[in-house]
Amino acid sequence: MIITKPPVLNPNQVLELESIVSEFNCKIQVIYGAHRNIYAIIGDERSETMVNRILSLDYVDRVDRMESIYKLMDVRSDLSNHRTLIGGVELGKEPLIIAGHCTIDPGNGNAFLETAAAVKEAGAHVIRGGVWKPRTSPHNFQGTEESLKWLAEARSRTGLPVIAEVMDEVQLQLSLEAGVDMLQIGTRNGLNYTLLAAVGRLTAEKGIPVLLKRSRHMGPVDEFISAAEYIVANGNPNVIFCPRGTMPQLDGYRNHPDEAITPLLKEKSWAPVVVDPSHSVGRAKYVPACCLAAIAYGADGLVIETHVNPISGIGDDPKQSVTPDVLTNIIKDVRSLWQLKTRWRT
Repeated sequence: MIITKPPVLNPNQVLELESIVSEFNCKIQVIYGAHRNIYAIIGDERSETMVNRILSLDYVDRVDRMESIYKLMDVRSDLSNHRTLIGGVELGKEPLIIAGHCTIDPGNGNAFLETAAAVKEAGAHVIRGGVWKPRTSPHNFQGTEESLKWLAEARSRTGLPVIAEVMDEVQLQLSLEAGVDMLQIGTRNGLNYTLLAAVGRLTAEKGIPVLLKRSRHMGPVDEFISAAEYIVANGNPNVIFCPRGTMPQLDGYRNHPDEAITPLLKEKSWAPVVVDPSHSVGRAKYVPACCLAAIAYGADGLVIETHVNPISGIGDDPKQSVTPDVLTNIIKDVRSLWQLKTRWRT
């Protein structure tokens, strides 16, 4: 990747770089940071002639070459100082809490608005609400575009940002047009490279954080990190890893809890980690303990399904959503553990 002297190159300078690397069957991908851009060389960057020609340009500071399979996500890359912000929280400075319904019931939007107000009162920073839902059976409720209006109304009433899961480019475009503040790529699309590339490309200049869930059948940690590389390589460095349980299912839990991979991710990559304990264990009564385990392992935040009256919810809410009162206690305990963890590091 190319590190330039000015934080942002002008269009003519970018064209000059593109002209040079194209001679070596490479291209330039701009990574849009909050304070400076990074210009990644996509392709075989081993040519000394190409690198020397780039270094001869007066606006280039240096060219860093990475041997890792995920050149941008690698902890040694020049993006290691990148910081992601959402809901007034800089990831890593304090625990980020995302909370709300598994699924927005379009026939009972007021329940979602009530939950949104309650999770704000509890101390959450971002409101979640499933607009579209991937279902094993095509006969189950798949969500509806109409729920976007309830997300927008929740943001308007609470002042908190909102997150929505997208499963294809149509939903992605609709969410961006609706002004969704954060995007989620769910477990079933965790390895959908075409979608991941499109998300990176269409959000590159918007600074929208993308919560990437670990694929349910994903194996090695490197595969998870490489999936995130698709988003960043297409221009958006605001990617967040989200472990959420994998297969095989552990008897008694919905999935096999995987919050323990957090330190492994942090050893290899600079991206923050926000764990989803709700889908990991799949039962509301186990969620508080899983939250604390995730923070103890070094997670930067949590996604906690919450509902004012879980039994009246749809989707996964009846069995795995906690109530706002429970969420309040979780957040208090998480903040206490976060402070204790800070003392461990010092």
